[in-house]
Amino acid sequence: MQHLDTCKELPKILGDSLDEETRAWIKNKLDIIIESKSAKELYLSYSLIAGKIDTTIKPKIQGVNQELTQYLIAHNADLLQIARIYLLTRVLESDKAYFSSKVANLIQVADTSELETFLKFLILLPNAGDFNQVGVEALRTNIGTIFDAIALNNPYPSKYFNDQQWNQMYLKAAFMERNLGEIVDIDKRANSDLTRIISDYAHERWAASRDIDPMFWRPVSGFLEGILLKDMDHLFKSENRIENLAAALCCYNSPKPKAIELLNKYPHLKQKVANNEVNWENLKK
Repeated sequence: MQHLDTCKELPKILGDSLDEETRAWIKNKLDIIIESKSAKELYLSYSLIAGKIDTTIKPKIQGVNQELTQYLIAHNADLLQIARIYLLTRVLESDKAYFSSKVANLIQVADTSELETFLKFLILLPNAGDFNQVGVEALRTNIGTIFDAIALNNPYPSKYFNDQQWNQMYLKAAFMERNLGEIVDIDKRANSDLTRIISDYAHERWAASRDIDPMFWRPVSGFLEGILLKDMDHLFKSENRIENLAAALCCYNSPKPKAIELLNKYPHLKQKVANNEVNWENLKK
């Protein structure tokens, strides 16, 4: 998702959804923050705005960019979240050089719900790439909702994380037993280092007689040789039907001849994948 001119788009939603008093409060706070260049006022306003907005009122998302509309609806954005993102967007547009570091520091001063909003809608900020380290820092949390805000249903990591950061996120998502199917662009961000990490992690789990989410194997298709090919053989021989299907999906989508050769030993599984009876989206259904 590319940056949209949210500084122009979001006010349309807020203007249609908020009462005049609340709109005036937001405008006044923005005037104070921008004129005084006060980080303290920014943080206070970002927090206090929660007391000004009735989140039971659904935002009127109409007449704005279709991509933005789809993103807000998909993430069930409420009026408070939209107002907070507008607040950040507006101050960044006013003076990106000054306010970027102040916005980035929200991760240190925001409470859980405030931080969750920041991370979930980070991609909408005008200079979103400048907050890469904020996104990476959020991966260290043990709070599920905070981790989910950056890792799940969020295009930000795919667009701005390097391979090491992406791999860290993917492994932690598996460790925290999150829904890996909700990570955006798994196939696109597959890389050789990640496949090694996946295999090593799987061997540790197997040695401890512990299960692995079959979805965990999705990124390995392009790298099936050596140990990874033996891992596929292990999955094919598993008594877990979903692991069998995961191996079939990996091999079917692999460009490696030996992977196809291994899959050919299980024609019934190959047929299910070929007929699209089984794919990564419905694997565990």
